[in-house]
Amino acid sequence: MTASATADSGATHTLDEAIAAVRSGPQGPRIPAVFDFGGTVVHGFTPDSALGRLLRRGNRADLTASLRNTIRGSRAEGEYERFLQRVMHLWAGHTESELTELGAELFRDTIHGHLYPEAWRLIRAHEAAGHTLVLATSLSAFQVRPAATELGFQHVLFTRMAAREGVLTGHVEGKPLWRNGKADAVRRFAAEHDLDLSQGYAYADAAPDIPLLELVAHPTAVNPGPRMSMRAAEQDWPILRFRPRDDVGPRDIARTAAGFAGLFGGATAGVATAAATRDRRRMADSMITHAAGGTLGATGVHMRITGAEYARAPRPAVFVFNHQSQFDMVVLAAVLGSGFTGIVKKEVTSNPVFGPLLRFAGATFIDRSDTAGTRAALAPVVETLKSGLSIVIAPEGTRSLTPRVGPFKKGAFHIAAQAEVPIIPVVIRNAGEIAWRNSAVVRGGAVDVAVLPPIDVSSWNPADMTAEIERVRQLFVSTLLDWPVPDEQPAHPVRGLTGP
Repeated sequence: MTASATADSGATHTLDEAIAAVRSGPQGPRIPAVFDFGGTVVHGFTPDSALGRLLRRGNRADLTASLRNTIRGSRAEGEYERFLQRVMHLWAGHTESELTELGAELFRDTIHGHLYPEAWRLIRAHEAAGHTLVLATSLSAFQVRPAATELGFQHVLFTRMAAREGVLTGHVEGKPLWRNGKADAVRRFAAEHDLDLSQGYAYADAAPDIPLLELVAHPTAVNPGPRMSMRAAEQDWPILRFRPRDDVGPRDIARTAAGFAGLFGGATAGVATAAATRDRRRMADSMITHAAGGTLGATGVHMRITGAEYARAPRPAVFVFNHQSQFDMVVLAAVLGSGFTGIVKKEVTSNPVFGPLLRFAGATFIDRSDTAGTRAALAPVVETLKSGLSIVIAPEGTRSLTPRVGPFKKGAFHIAAQAEVPIIPVVIRNAGEIAWRNSAVVRGGAVDVAVLPPIDVSSWNPADMTAEIERVRQLFVSTLLDWPVPDEQPAHPVRGLTGP
């Protein structure tokens, strides 16, 4: 059975169409889903100029640049060979542990922001179908393993660099995973793991991966270059186009400056509006709503919300949310409006923007390294809830690098049970694109928010707490995978808050 006989039409497809095809296609672990890396899963990086390489020669920055800038999409003829020659010479004499550490650091600092969210959703669809996920790349393990781990790939095929006693020799071990080399590696892997390529899926962007796509029943060209586009048209392969995630530009800097101005201006106006009441809570609520509206209006970021009614009632409640970005604070303020405060990590007190605002709003700051101190700090929160004020908390405990929903801590759920109030999940999508995890720069776009129905925790058996919390976490996972339709008229709209 040939790929052309079983693939969908050769036209450009939407991501939703591709996900629907995965859901309706063959299921189970014998079905492989093979993804290329650069240009398919992650937007590539621009190579440095000769002058830039010369200025960095021989230092740690040069090693880091060689790991980052060789993550590319389509490569011209001979470019991959030059890449190998360069990195083999540069990496020779360095230890595998050093390159592994640099690769992990690079992912945390930079690469995570270049992952395609569209690829994330597609990978999750294959995972839900029970498929065996395989990342196949011509790059080294140092460049791809951190991303593969974060993305949930069980198996990674890569070009191996030879080492002797943990020190790189400057040679490749075996055959590079380039052109037929990658296709051969996938074919061997499939045979070793009893995978059925005749029902499998593969995704790649560049012409050298045509042999890989020809292996499977369901090939897809992602952001294809000219030669790949031509072959996709010839073979009726579907095409997907993922939007590049560009680096920070002048417009982003200007938008960020306007956002800070809107934040401070809105906060000041909010406090002034309610100052005559001399009621600190009313001033805090006014500050929160005006600051959120001012920030959204100044940055041009829009919000699309579903389940807005659950954001307003029942109150009080413990709102739990998935945390990926500093912009989440603005999102939550816009969605919840008033009558809430937060539980945040102690480190936020040093943030010159959010620290003072959160202190004024009566947030509880916790030291995550001090378990006993954390319990003591959370004890008064139960009384806060009983007084009628809602609480917002990120049960993951910290921001994630990607849309992945990490393990949930139990604190929020214990608090809700003790205060006899419901848990209300607030699922946020795309905030990590608006502002990357460790970045204060705001990019344009839209943030989707789904407020889910309240969950009564009063009847939970303490012995089953772990399983119950995991079920709540899975609500976040399933909502991110299968997003609900936004409300046409969100309740209590603020500036920057729109419908679908």
